Amino acid sequence: MSALLSAAPVPLAVSPVEVSLFAFVILTAVVTALARDVLSSIIVFGAYSLGMAALYTFYRAPDVAMTEAAISAGVTTVLLLLTIAKTSRIDHEEAFESVHWPAVGAVGLLGAAMASTLAEFPAVGDTDSPVWSNPDVTQYYLANAYAETGVENAVMSVLASYRGFDTFGEAVVVFAAGIVTMLVLRREVFA
Repeated sequence: MSALLSAAPVPLAVSPVEVSLFAFVILTAVVTALARDVLSSIIVFGAYSLGMAALYTFYRAPDVAMTEAAISAGVTTVLLLLTIAKTSRIDHEEAFESVHWPAVGAVGLLGAAMASTLAEFPAVGDTDSPVWSNPDVTQYYLANAYAETGVENAVMSVLASYRGFDTFGEAVVVFAAGIVTMLVLRREVFA
């Protein structure tokens, strides 16, 4: 553990894989917003969610990637497809909506404001980052996670044990949303 704390920060470099994933995610987000046909928009949104899951996997966050793939790409896409199956579709000759330039300007300003904060992020592996500079919390989890929970993965031990009630609450919200969606769609069978 001391080797990790004394390691020099890794310089921030963007790999070709990251650039490809970023480009894919941005392209699918724009197409989702501009697609005129709802079915096309739902399908591209599913691809966007899978791209985000791939990006999270690339950043070594498999728990977040699995959640993104299961909830956004899986459950949300299925619920949206069920909703569109229960409603009528309007055929359009145009494939994309016209661009609403004030909205593009607002999104651009918000994106620029968020991008201006990137310089404040610590470098990967920086020993002065909040994760390493607060030994009372993070080092406690890393040192005691297995002994207290029996789970070898520290992230999963935090999610399943230390944050158990919070994770349970999130599962209840997702389950309740599914039940309400089934009721709204007037489905009588819940299996």
